[in-house]
Amino acid sequence: MWIFITLFAAGCQSVRTAYQNTLAREAGFLHATMSRSLYGLPLVSLYLVICWQLFGWVSVDQNLTFFVAASICAIAQIMATYFMLRTFQSGSFAIGTLLAKTEAVLAALIGLPLLHYTLTLGSWIGIFIGVLGAVVMSVKWQNIRQVHRDVSLLLGLASGLCFAVTSVSASIASHSLSGSIITSAGVTLWYVLALQSIILCSIQVYKSKDILAPFKHEFALSCKVGVLSSLGSIGWFTGFALVNPALVKTLGQIEIIGTLYYSKVRFAEKMTKQQWIGGAMIMISVILVVTSTIR
Repeated sequence: MWIFITLFAAGCQSVRTAYQNTLAREAGFLHATMSRSLYGLPLVSLYLVICWQLFGWVSVDQNLTFFVAASICAIAQIMATYFMLRTFQSGSFAIGTLLAKTEAVLAALIGLPLLHYTLTLGSWIGIFIGVLGAVVMSVKWQNIRQVHRDVSLLLGLASGLCFAVTSVSASIASHSLSGSIITSAGVTLWYVLALQSIILCSIQVYKSKDILAPFKHEFALSCKVGVLSSLGSIGWFTGFALVNPALVKTLGQIEIIGTLYYSKVRFAEKMTKQQWIGGAMIMISVILVVTSTIR
């Protein structure tokens, strides 16, 4: 079940990221980051009501672990999205997205002491091959000695780290609730998006001195980003609640197919042989993780 949910989430995120990149160019980083939460909240609210009716409610009262973990998740995701959008501006759409994929191995390492999940040898090999593939795609080998000064690399890695924290904290928050795990994931997602909307809208209103500022820039495009983001997030958060987030994020790297398509067709970016090799390594890592999990 988690495999199909993750594939759905990866597909939505691939398209959403392309739209969000365009939105960042048109309306700025802040609005592009805010749109995924504010414009996605109505659909997630509807989804939560459906979960409530189908699977029942969960216990949230006086659950400090939930509020701490979910709040960390919200802030980490804001930072991750911001860093990724900055990577697009300093590097390229494809490289920025792929560098953020280092979150898979980071989620595995962070999750070991916190989630107490175990991974098979095949899963570990798949995760590391995926991260290595992302590095192969992004690093300019002729400038390897100066790689620590590559702004796009540093921003991409920062994005990956924050996304990893998002994945692990979302899993912790969902499992801290008692009741249906599907509804728990929905409650966690709703809280995260609501908190993000409050934070980002407040910043945008403060900077623009206009209370309607969040709704005045590229409304149609913002709605597309919000809807695709909410659909993808429903898939991600449900996957995080069902299995090890590291496995979900590694399988999620299948979105590389959509990334390469949008990079070449929508943004007219050229892919080098080195980047294609890295992409192939990521695909191999996905196959390894899936096969080692379903045995």
